[in-house]
Order: sequence, then structure tokens, then C-alpha cells
Amino acid sequence: MMIDGHADDEVTAVALLPNRAVLAGGFAAITLLTATTLPWPHALASTVLGTLMVAGADVDARRFLLPDLVTGGALIAGLFAAAALDPFDRRGALAAAFGSAILVGAALWLMRGIYQRLRQREGIGLGDVKLAAAVGAWLPLDAVPLCFALASIAALIAVLLTRLRKPSILRTTRIPFGAFLCPALWLVDYAVRVLAASPWI
Repeated sequence: MMIDGHADDEVTAVALLPNRAVLAGGFAAITLLTATTLPWPHALASTVLGTLMVAGADVDARRFLLPDLVTGGALIAGLFAAAALDPFDRRGALAAAFGSAILVGAALWLMRGIYQRLRQREGIGLGDVKLAAAVGAWLPLDAVPLCFALASIAALIAVLLTRLRKPSILRTTRIPFGAFLCPALWLVDYAVRVLAASPWI
């Protein structure tokens, strides 16, 4: 029942909240893994990113939307982590992360525009563009292609499995790409941190 003009906004806000059980389980698993494999400052950063990505993947998989709290929060946290975890050149690290965020976000925004012009329909949501900026903030530029490759391969496998169950799936069927890009971002960031912390590298 709509009582005032804010009713729809309230429903939308509630719909964009992650499942509490999924969020709690993801947080617990990520905290346990990072605490036992990474130095504590990196474990904290990885846990923050991982929790945000669990929330984003859960909401996008159900609603085909990435909340600004997730994408914006991941971007800000990535910039903060870049500066905080480089005691020798905090400003340089922040500038590099900020530049990478702009570069990666702009690249996906350009791809979004090209697709929309060629196909006359939206193929990439703005939430994915914002998430791409967060990818740039968290990852070294040479790791960004791996992140998108993992997400794309996972999405393709999901589509193929869906097609086996539902042969009627169409080329225009919506895919929540953020549900794949979120875990890919955390996985690649975690792998980069583990390799950096390894005494054998």
C-alpha cells in the first residue's frame, strides 16, 4: 500500500539490500581465509573488498542492479587502501589508483556507448561501469584483463549451463555481469596480495 511518494523508493532501497545470511557467511569465510594467509593490513583490506563484493554479487544476481553503496564503497575503499598500504609513497599510490580507476571506468563506459550505438539498446549497465572503476582502483593495471577474463568466462559458462536447462534463452536475455565481476575482482586482488606476501616471489 502506497502511503506517500516515498513508498516506491523505500521498496527499491530494501530490494537492493543483500541477503543477510549470504553476507554473513561470505564475511566469515573471507575473514578466516585472509586472516590465515595475509599480513593483517592486507587481510583487512581484502576482507573489506570481499564483503562488498559478496553484497554486490548477491544483489546483482537477484535484481540486475549494482547498488551505489557497493560500487562507490569499493572505489573509495580501493583508493584508501592504495594509500594506506604504501608507507613509502602514499600520494603516489593514491594518484596511481585514482588514475587507474578513471582509465578502467572510462574504457568500459566507452564500450558501453559503442555497443549502445551499434545495437540500439543498452548492453552494459552504469553499475558495471562504476564497478569497473573500482576494479581499476584495487588492481594493478596488468591484472585488470585477468579480472575481466575470469568474469567473462564464468558468465559464459553460466549462460551455457542455463541454455542446457532452458533452450529458449535468447541473445537479448539479461545477464547480471556484476555477479561475476564482483567475485573476480576479489579473487584477483587476493591472489595479487598472496603472491606479493610470498617469500618465494
